[in-house]
Amino acid sequence: MIPHAAWPVDPVVIAPFLVAVALIELTPGPNMGWLALVSLGRGRLAGFAAVAGVTVGLAVWMLAAAFGLTQMLLIWPPLYQIIRWAGVVFLLWLAWEAWRGEGDPAAGDGAEVRTMRGLFLRGMTGNLLNPKAAVFYVALLPTFMRPDHGSPLAQALTLGGLHLAVAVAVHSLIVLGAAGASGMVLTRVQGPVLRAVMAGGIAVVALWMAWETRG
Repeated sequence: MIPHAAWPVDPVVIAPFLVAVALIELTPGPNMGWLALVSLGRGRLAGFAAVAGVTVGLAVWMLAAAFGLTQMLLIWPPLYQIIRWAGVVFLLWLAWEAWRGEGDPAAGDGAEVRTMRGLFLRGMTGNLLNPKAAVFYVALLPTFMRPDHGSPLAQALTLGGLHLAVAVAVHSLIVLGAAGASGMVLTRVQGPVLRAVMAGGIAVVALWMAWETRG
């Protein structure tokens, strides 16, 4: 058996940490809403492309927090607000894009590949413009780190990696559930009505993010 002191993190905190991050990820939020809308409107493959982008965005914030870069958000609060409102504007732009029907995978040869790439980039950008993710790592990780184990960097990276794994699992379940319902929805809602529903849903997610990240 590996001695406790040899673990990069205290093994005693792993289960409570996993429970904490699972509860946080299961709490409805902008990521959950956007992934559900993408999967409902475009299907499972599109949803997983979006999940990949969201995960990369979260990973960037996790690495920034592990190396202490996100302290700038606490030292200079206007930076938090700049990123926050940039994220809200970005989501509103996605709502406008959905209303116009851009990125339709049926638009021509290679359009589906471009759509998957676009959804990945939108998921990544949306999370990079969500400062709440940075605050999450700054606030939560230190409470589960112990001085008698690995270096702060090693502990932050280990716990952050565990969080990413939980986030991927929860987001994948959202995609599978929403994509499973998409067939029934798409048989009833088509064309301009579907675009209006998607645009309205993303606009609600934008307002949701503005409220959730207000400080």
